[in-house]
Amino acid sequence: MAMFLGKSRNSFNPRETAGKIITCNAAVLEAPKQPLVLEKILVDPPQEMEVRIKILYTSICHTDLSAWQGENEAQLAFPRILGHEAVGIVESVGEGVEDVKEGDHVIPIFNGECGDCKYCKSEITNLCGKFRVNPFKSVMENDGKCRFRRKDGGQPIFHFLNTSTFTEYSVLDSACVVKIPPDSPLKQMSLLSCGVSTGVGAAWNVANVQPGSTVAVFGLGALGLAAGEGARFRGASKIIGVDINPNKFPKGRAVGMTEFINPKDGSKPVHERIREMSNGGVDYSIECVGKLDVLREAFLSTHDGWGKTVLVGIYSSPELIPLHPMELFNGRTITGTIFGNVKGKTDLPNLVRDCMNRVVNLEPFITHELPFEKINEAFALLTNGDALRCLLHL
Repeated sequence: MAMFLGKSRNSFNPRETAGKIITCNAAVLEAPKQPLVLEKILVDPPQEMEVRIKILYTSICHTDLSAWQGENEAQLAFPRILGHEAVGIVESVGEGVEDVKEGDHVIPIFNGECGDCKYCKSEITNLCGKFRVNPFKSVMENDGKCRFRRKDGGQPIFHFLNTSTFTEYSVLDSACVVKIPPDSPLKQMSLLSCGVSTGVGAAWNVANVQPGSTVAVFGLGALGLAAGEGARFRGASKIIGVDINPNKFPKGRAVGMTEFINPKDGSKPVHERIREMSNGGVDYSIECVGKLDVLREAFLSTHDGWGKTVLVGIYSSPELIPLHPMELFNGRTITGTIFGNVKGKTDLPNLVRDCMNRVVNLEPFITHELPFEKINEAFALLTNGDALRCLLHL
């Protein structure tokens, strides 16, 4: 099979690369907590119902950070290409792909939508029977093999979350690729692959925030700020932001949060302070941290009788919810969400239009931009809490 050496976005020429193995740059993780290694890899052509895309921009999410840290031993697979927030352009498609074509701008999604299974046909869930998010999956659905290989020796390099975007070229199942308008702001569109869609969706689709209601958001990273943005647009009268880092409060205020709590300040538990601020408790709490003690505070901060807690944060396994069953008898509920209950191919184009019309403002979420070769610096920014999203240019 012929081979093509990828160089840059300017050298993007699908007529030369389609059907050929592409050699390109990628950031490869060899072991937990090790610096990502920039190296040349081989990327195979897409097979049936697969798409090969040129990544234009990618960003780092806390899920990438958790995978890099190796928090869940059962999910480890090395060498591996991480990354799941990105925007790109279709280089070529495999047999049977009809909804995208060469040259289309696309967003990769970790929670796919095949459109044919009973899950995809249901209006209740955004899961897919075959292409739902699966952190244990590290190969392609078609044949159980990798589309990435080492240039020297041909060793397979594992995939990550149906996407693997820390590479100049990636191969995805077509169910995990969403077409977007060519005039959309590409830098910002990468945020819709995960963080912003999840946070906004948690407020819109899962909590279903109502006008005049009260909301508490725990954790003011990108997820929490997106949830606050969603609550603001829905007309919440009070949005309380909770974070141990007061430097995040101005960002919260910019997306419509009205009051803030630093758990380190004061002797009262956070839930008691929120109840005092909201006449007995908020209507909705959205937990975006992924820590059990925070989840319990979020649950107890809601009003009895109708309070709803939405679990968005990712937890290490095994972790058990810190609730007694009898605590649910007073009418409070708790529910989790993947991707903010957004159906990728069905709903994401509407969210793209909302962002283009500034219903949701994406600009504040990109706090840093770096060239792809500085990806380890970008990880450090997120680890140290200095960045919401660092956009990497490929």
